[in-house]
Amino acid sequence: MSGDRAAPASLLDHLVGGALGWLDTVRDDFRLPPDVTTDADPDHTLKPLGELAELTYLISTSHPRDDLRRAAGGLFAFAWDETREGELFAELVRGEPHATYPVEIYGVFAQAGLRAPAVDRLLAATTALRGWRVAREDHTRTLGVLNAERRIGLAPHADFTTVLERTNLGMLSEPWALDRKGAYGLTHDVFHLTDWGRAPGRLPPAYADYLRLWLPAWLENWLDEQLWDLAAELLAVTACVSAAPYDTVAWQRLAAAQESDGRVPDLGAGSSSGDHAATFTSCYHSTLATAFAGTLTRVALDATGAGQRAQVHESEVAP
Repeated sequence: MSGDRAAPASLLDHLVGGALGWLDTVRDDFRLPPDVTTDADPDHTLKPLGELAELTYLISTSHPRDDLRRAAGGLFAFAWDETREGELFAELVRGEPHATYPVEIYGVFAQAGLRAPAVDRLLAATTALRGWRVAREDHTRTLGVLNAERRIGLAPHADFTTVLERTNLGMLSEPWALDRKGAYGLTHDVFHLTDWGRAPGRLPPAYADYLRLWLPAWLENWLDEQLWDLAAELLAVTACVSAAPYDTVAWQRLAAAQESDGRVPDLGAGSSSGDHAATFTSCYHSTLATAFAGTLTRVALDATGAGQRAQVHESEVAP
């Protein structure tokens, strides 16, 4: 590796390795409670586990370093075990046939080749219901459902491009008016469009130009606010944009926010209260996002050094 890429690669690998190390030490906090299919709040139980699965699977199949792929793979296997090898999804779908979150979470396991025949049969039936096709207010979330349907092999319930055109990314919303919620939505528009960075070639040129122009300003704004979680997501988006430069200062600032144990606080200097549960809640997603962004940026850095960006197959251009 040339000298001009060695230092950034080392920084990125240190960030990813530290983040995965901390996530491994707190893996028990991702465990699902006995009442996960009845009284438990999915946002506090299934959502963290689904995010762990989504991002560690990407890292386990994409990072250039074997040791980091293995570390991520262990966390992904843990997430699958927590679903009782998919049996959990059958219970969730039977209980809430119109709920999207079981489909969204199951999608990453299906993509990895981890299938549960009972779930596949149930989803073939429930996603064919008229109620499944009722329009959702959150178009970004609909993109996530459509991407999950594609991963599982289900017929899409709506046209991906039509839905995309109604998002902040699709409308090329005024960049100066993008608030925090809109920025999170925009990052996920990109993630669903590119299948979490696996297919950056799906990003149309007009969208790439818009992002290339405005990402530096958005990054500076939320780095100044020390919103590390959103900054990490924006850095992941940057890695999906062809010819977007490596932002040395942004990565150094994010690295400075990482604690010695590998965790990254979502906001500010993090918690020093000694409350383990509060620390997990405030750090798990930002730490995952940092590992995810570091992996995508590492891949993009290597591709740039080889004189090319990763290309998608023709069949992957339309999600």
